[in-house]
Amino acid sequence: MIYLDNAASTQIHEEVLDAMLPFLKEQYGNPSSIHRFGRLTEKAINKARKEISTLINASPDEILITSGGTESNNTALCGIANLNDGNHIITSSIEHEAILEPCKKLEKQGFDVTYLSVNNKGLINPDELDSEITDKTCLVTVMFANNEVGTTQPILDIAKICKNHNVPFHSDAVQAVGKIPIDVKNLGIDLLSISSHKINGPKGIGALFIRNGINIDPLILGGGQEYGLRSGTENVSGIVGFGKACSLAHQNLNANISHMKNLRDYMVSKITNEISHTTYNGHETLRTPNNAHFTFLGVNGEDLIIKLDENGIAASTGSACSVKTQKASHVLQSMGFSHEQISGSLRLTVGIFNTKEEIDSTVDILKKVVSELRSVSPFKEKYGF
Repeated sequence: MIYLDNAASTQIHEEVLDAMLPFLKEQYGNPSSIHRFGRLTEKAINKARKEISTLINASPDEILITSGGTESNNTALCGIANLNDGNHIITSSIEHEAILEPCKKLEKQGFDVTYLSVNNKGLINPDELDSEITDKTCLVTVMFANNEVGTTQPILDIAKICKNHNVPFHSDAVQAVGKIPIDVKNLGIDLLSISSHKINGPKGIGALFIRNGINIDPLILGGGQEYGLRSGTENVSGIVGFGKACSLAHQNLNANISHMKNLRDYMVSKITNEISHTTYNGHETLRTPNNAHFTFLGVNGEDLIIKLDENGIAASTGSACSVKTQKASHVLQSMGFSHEQISGSLRLTVGIFNTKEEIDSTVDILKKVVSELRSVSPFKEKYGF
């Protein structure tokens, strides 16, 4: 199999697995215990917290460990909303469901949510954000990079606008961390969500950066772990693995970015030059280095995924989190795509372990599969396939 769905999840790094194993076999103590077993695991958590914070230039005490990006997003939204007098939240129309669904719930509770529009490249207009902020706005949440088309938002501009209005700014950076240099201090971000399994770490673990001075209402109550913001016995092996994944991502950031971008650009060039009636979606330069999103006119995306899978290639049409709902992509709809353009979409995302040889094989197979599907397409006559 050739795996090109790294935006959905990544292969766990061997060094990450090696770091985790002792905490599954020998060092299995509860971090809240005061005996040696407990002290060893608590020390390991503190080390991992430092590794996570270093990747985004935060302080260790600004890192709240969670179960992943979804919990981090929910904690940021609901944790801020529950503590504020304001009842207005601003987000974008292309957010992940882990933002949109909590927003819908908050709307039912009386909150007013503004959904910023995007252009055909997937970019918001900072001026629109500036004009939408009111004295009731308690939070702005705009994703760092889109999970479907890879477009990155003008985060620095957004943060400056929020600071001018004294409104906290949260960013879902699940698709950006480890693929783009992120410095939360220089960017002025107040809260930022991270997920381990997007950067070659284990699933079921993540973090929420909360700038010192930002208060949130805890969603999980109990024994007071995680500074009293998320009670429950810690997933020690997962946290250790997450920390190691962040450490590796930090050490190899520039090399990884270069590797992924070179592979992505090579793949985009071959596909757009060798397969007709194909468009490359998202912003040309303001995007994550691993993401390539295409529309193949006259082809059904789900049929394309199945055919590629039969030929040993793992790809996707968009977010793995929403594929079971069978809904048309809200991201592509917001970008103004027609039904035909949406139905013919394909997302290919490379990772640090992919090779040029895999890209060559993928393009060869993709050419064959697209040709087969177009030969029986109802749009065959329209486009002259």
